[in-house]
Amino acid sequence: MRKILLSTTAFTLALGAAGTVQAQDSAAGEQEEMVDEDIIIVTATRRAEDVQDIPIAVTAVSPVQLERQGVVNVQEITQVSPSFSTSNAQTSSGSVVLRIRGVGTTSNNIGFESAVGVFVDGAYQSRPGIALSEFVDIERVEVLRGPQGTLFGRNTSAGALNITNKRPDLSEFGGFANATYGNRDLMSVQGAVNVPLVEDTLALRVTGAYRERDGYITVVDGTGARVGESNGVDQYLIRGQLGWETDSGIRGRIIGDYSKSKAPFGAAIELLQSPVETAGLFGLVGLGPRGGMAGPVVATDRFDQTTAEAAADSRIASANFAPITKADQWGVTGEIEIPLGDSADIIYIGSYREYDSFEKYDSDFSGIDVFNVDANLTGIETMTHELRVQGDALDGRLSWLVGAYYSTEDISQSVSFSLGQDYGELIGALFFAPTGGALGANPLTVLSGGVDPAGTTNTNLYAQNSKSWSVFTHNTFDITDALSLTIGLRYSDESKDGSFAQGNNTNAICPAILASIGAGGVPGPLINNVFGTGCFAFTAPADLPQAAVFPLPRTFNSKFKDNELIYTGKLSYAFADPVNVYASFTHGYKSGGFNLDSTAAAGGADPRFASEIVDAYEVGLKAKLIDNAVTLNIAAFREEFKNFQVLEFTGAQFQTFNVPKANTQGVEIEATIRPSDSLTINTGLTYTDANYPSDCAGTQTAINVTNLCGNSLTNAPEIVGIMGATYERDLGDSLDFFITAQGRMTSDSRTSTQAFDPAIATSRVLVPFDIQDGNVKLNLRAGIGSQDDRWALELFAVNVTNQITRGVTFNTVLRSGSRSAFIQEPRSYGLTLRTKF
Repeated sequence: MRKILLSTTAFTLALGAAGTVQAQDSAAGEQEEMVDEDIIIVTATRRAEDVQDIPIAVTAVSPVQLERQGVVNVQEITQVSPSFSTSNAQTSSGSVVLRIRGVGTTSNNIGFESAVGVFVDGAYQSRPGIALSEFVDIERVEVLRGPQGTLFGRNTSAGALNITNKRPDLSEFGGFANATYGNRDLMSVQGAVNVPLVEDTLALRVTGAYRERDGYITVVDGTGARVGESNGVDQYLIRGQLGWETDSGIRGRIIGDYSKSKAPFGAAIELLQSPVETAGLFGLVGLGPRGGMAGPVVATDRFDQTTAEAAADSRIASANFAPITKADQWGVTGEIEIPLGDSADIIYIGSYREYDSFEKYDSDFSGIDVFNVDANLTGIETMTHELRVQGDALDGRLSWLVGAYYSTEDISQSVSFSLGQDYGELIGALFFAPTGGALGANPLTVLSGGVDPAGTTNTNLYAQNSKSWSVFTHNTFDITDALSLTIGLRYSDESKDGSFAQGNNTNAICPAILASIGAGGVPGPLINNVFGTGCFAFTAPADLPQAAVFPLPRTFNSKFKDNELIYTGKLSYAFADPVNVYASFTHGYKSGGFNLDSTAAAGGADPRFASEIVDAYEVGLKAKLIDNAVTLNIAAFREEFKNFQVLEFTGAQFQTFNVPKANTQGVEIEATIRPSDSLTINTGLTYTDANYPSDCAGTQTAINVTNLCGNSLTNAPEIVGIMGATYERDLGDSLDFFITAQGRMTSDSRTSTQAFDPAIATSRVLVPFDIQDGNVKLNLRAGIGSQDDRWALELFAVNVTNQITRGVTFNTVLRSGSRSAFIQEPRSYGLTLRTKF
């Protein structure tokens, strides 16, 4: 690890900078990289401006760079932005977590909203999973670092992704097609065609993509027999755009899209064996020596990092069936821009989107039949409207903007659970040691008077209806020719109705266990464990009379309402034309809401969680040096969060809570260096100290909060470095070629919510395998083609050295002492053929 840090530092110092900032001039709509005179146009301020002139830390990525770094969706932006990271857990859409500067909102709960807002063609995407469609025919991706609430609205307390698709070209017919084949039977086809219907006035652009790839995790049952695969790709996307511009300057477009995905996703790999298995207790209750686990390698010592890494490297997961995942969505976005004279415009962007998914998976992650999610049906309907009026005044010294925003979101989720045939025996194995086997192989049946938990089913029903509106203004005044002041304000109002109800519930074991406890039929030392397993949180009946005493599920139908004034102030100064500095303060906001979980109101708890507040300070420098051969951007930041939102899985249930304090601070350095017309060097270095301070709990005493204090945030490495180079030149009069290499270095990071075991209140005991060791991932791509771009052939390899890393590590469900992990993409390679017309 130390060698990695030293080499990164030496490289950065030698270059004098680091970064990745390349983009395309959206006004011109060209896809080729510009070099010396490049002006990078972005819309991070809701205006088309040179990225070097705006007082915002932003990384802009062009379609050429997306292609050359193999970035095919939101999650892979990590390859071009060191301050951006992602992780994913059990579901392909609902558990996606986006992070900027180490800050993100842990997911796997449909009531949680991301701290990183995603905007596609100006329209807000309410959940990160909705934005996982393939990148194809993209004009530009912008990573806006730090809170962006003044201009981009709700849920951007950590930052925002601003994704812009290529607009229809009103004057020229054209298009492209790409075909890729790679390992794990990757087959990918992309294409677009642009057709002017009325020259210079109306055009149609149709884009499509299909991608299929085998999963990188093999799923086996308890005997080691293959039952399927997980974490593959099988999806398609089609998008149509109708764009127009009139002689009077009115321009707009209507965008319609549909996408579908059906690849299995969400298998987990066991890293640490349960002591119950090590002691041979599963065999004593008839579940076999390994209790359904069949991975070829597993650690038995909580300090055996080498074996745990070997288990992850095996990419073999245990389950009694392979996961099933299906998702489809469609949406319509409309935008229109109307000039109001020569110095002002009125702009409207509206959208409507429907998202539906179905998931079925083995939720105990073992080859025995214990606990299954038989059907997780999720539906999300989102509507957004934004109206802006903006322009210039005072001879161009004032750029002003006022606007209003309104959105609705309706979420419905139905989750059906079942306890399998081996549930009772699994509990018997867990109880065997403390009872000496006195209660037999199925203690719950014994203690309940003969009720077998096998076959228990339950359906939980969740709903949330949200309305959000805001009014905002964002204005920049040039005090002098060099000094500018930006003031932004946004008043945001959020209201939500959230509910939990139960559908069909066949649970007979829980009432019987409660009756036995009440009659004194359960030994005192066993009551908590017997209650917790007999009334398992996901299948327990709601609103039982005993809910007044025991933490049993309670239905709820409640309201949440909050409002906040979001504001920002920025000062920027241009020392000379290519050098700008700025300082800013932003007060940001992320709405609270409902913990949409069956245990949210247990024990009379409030199912709501509070809104998250952030105060962010930033200073930065943006410069072009040595006759524009070097583009250098530096930002230093500190962000202070209050009521930081956290979701934690304990191994038996999800818990949502607010931590009074969390901070992130650090330095980002980015650069593009062009020693010659043929060679471009992109480097980036981010130092981030994202942590829960030692006094993070405030007046709270709950151990799951106090245990966090003094630790770093999850998936927040201190150092991330990106280093890459592209060499390209002509071959004769008709051909050209390029070769590019890029590496991403990440230091150690935590992969669990908790660093210490909250079940041990008397001392701080580290949870096993929380730390993902630092690593380096290398990507290579080389291509040759015609100079007129009629054809090109490319070879690529991603994660060349096949580094297997963990995004999330957690307590295996109902398997005392076991730890499992969701791993990230292994090595991939292939061949791409491109053509343009």
